[in-house]
Amino acid sequence: MLDIEVTRLPSESTLARIIQLVENAQEQKAPTQRFLDEFEQKYALGVIAATALAIVIPVVVFSQPFESAFYRAMTLLVVASPCALIISVPAAILSAIANAARRGILFKGGAHLENMAGVRAIAFDKTGTLTRGKPVVTDVIPLGCCTEPELLTLAASVEARSEHPLAQAIVVEAQRQGLAFAPCEDLRAITGRGACATAPDGRVFLIGNKELFEDTLELTPDVLTRLDGLEMQGRTAMLLAEQAADGVVLFGIIAVADAIRPEAREALNALRAKGVEHIIMLTGDNERVARAVAEQAGVDEFRASLLPEEKVEAVRALHEQYGSVGMVGDGVNDAPALALADVGIAMGAAGTDVALEVADVVLMSDDLAKLAYVRDLSRRANRIIWENIAFALGVIVVLVTANFLVGVPLPLGVVAHEGSTLLVVFNGLRLLR
Repeated sequence: MLDIEVTRLPSESTLARIIQLVENAQEQKAPTQRFLDEFEQKYALGVIAATALAIVIPVVVFSQPFESAFYRAMTLLVVASPCALIISVPAAILSAIANAARRGILFKGGAHLENMAGVRAIAFDKTGTLTRGKPVVTDVIPLGCCTEPELLTLAASVEARSEHPLAQAIVVEAQRQGLAFAPCEDLRAITGRGACATAPDGRVFLIGNKELFEDTLELTPDVLTRLDGLEMQGRTAMLLAEQAADGVVLFGIIAVADAIRPEAREALNALRAKGVEHIIMLTGDNERVARAVAEQAGVDEFRASLLPEEKVEAVRALHEQYGSVGMVGDGVNDAPALALADVGIAMGAAGTDVALEVADVVLMSDDLAKLAYVRDLSRRANRIIWENIAFALGVIVVLVTANFLVGVPLPLGVVAHEGSTLLVVFNGLRLLR
């Protein structure tokens, strides 16, 4: 029989809070690409008004023949039309998005492609982003009363029914070594510390970090030194012990590590070469593990033991310092920060649903090396967009000026106008390569 007390409403749950953070962050995003759309609408109305005036003023004010004034006005309407200007941005953006899609990079809109070029700082999550997200057993250290296989067998028995990634890493390693173990019963998770379970023969085992044993077991200096050494190497160390009638008996230490992605350091260096000024790692892991991974990856700064809302505050602080910030992550805890960043990038294959939903860019192949390509493609697209805009406006200015000064034959105006539109499209299509 269970007596259950409701301590929080559903609206106050962790997931509800994360969703609220995501919604708030999305509302703070500045709109992009609106200026040109608004300008084009006003410009088109201006061209129509100018065309009407080009008919009325010469006839009424200067008493010119209606036919010549009307012909010049129609030429003005053709050469001043913003066709090339309107197509200049979509041609480049759609080509760039198609280019990225071919390489397993999904942009969720042209605004994100444009924003990526201006990113000056990028924040990375650790687990599943800079690391593989698949912990493996690295060390099995018996402490006198058992052998390595026996220690791993006992640990696998305790962890067999657990769904925690660290527990699964121990079970997988035991299976890989062909060790036979029977799952323990009555598994109980001890939040933030470890777990305990009862073996078929009635013995009770505990496995977890050193905080799990701080009230029941006095760790020797040798054990503490071993734990500190493992954490300095970026490994998560767990103690296995038996809860006996006369106290806690320590069996040994098992260390698990989430290997850093082999391309991580090179990918970060490539981003720096593309103009990213600051790279920071944000993680909920303890400081020692975070420091070890940060040194291996080569980030400029790291922040450890962060909750989801603290990651959001870190991204907000970066935004105030650098102006435009990117965030790369894969988990539920990363979603609020992904939403707040100017460009949120999710690791697609390992990413959770909420991270993929919130992100602006998705790396479907989980390849960090493609971040530099994303940055370069964005900068190329922006350059071609402004080339197209400058060219389109330049052609309009030249044709309109020539029409008023010397007169432009309507067929020539049509050819020049449509030709400029085609050239703008072809220039944008270069991004397909």
